[in-house]
Amino acid sequence: MIRAGVGFHAFFGLGWLLAGLGHFGGAVTGAAGLLGVVVALALVLVARSRSPEAAGGVSPPSRRRRFRQVNAVQWVLVAVVATGCGAGGVPELIMPLVAVVVGLHFLPLAGVFGDPRLVVPGAALAVVGVAGLLARAADASPGAVSTLVGVGCALALWSTAAWFIAGARGAG
Repeated sequence: MIRAGVGFHAFFGLGWLLAGLGHFGGAVTGAAGLLGVVVALALVLVARSRSPEAAGGVSPPSRRRRFRQVNAVQWVLVAVVATGCGAGGVPELIMPLVAVVVGLHFLPLAGVFGDPRLVVPGAALAVVGVAGLLARAADASPGAVSTLVGVGCALALWSTAAWFIAGARGAG
């Protein structure tokens, strides 16, 4: 389970980084992409080499079903946010609101996996999303909001992955 969690956190962190810095284009986006790939791969490789073998076991069917349900609700809400913000003429609010939705989806996942540590990245992503909303309300540019939310979410997810690896090493 640790290995799978680290993989999710590592590569979704890469996605957030690219989403947050993509508006720069060119060399900045290329450098961010390269850095993000290196960080994500490093986290996955370290998790693979250092986490206990049992950490990669298969979840029971009821847990997998609940995981799929929580994620289905999350993706529906993401679609509603994207559609609503697009139709409402405020596309710059999509990233912060999606960060809040993604953060909140970690709360039921903490129960699904019996791992209260999942509340931490959930709270971190939700706080980053709210910070993005507040920044926009304070007249920050859409690019600044995108950067704040994307980089903030990437760092939160990568920090969580590293924390999980450290915990697995300590348990092993």
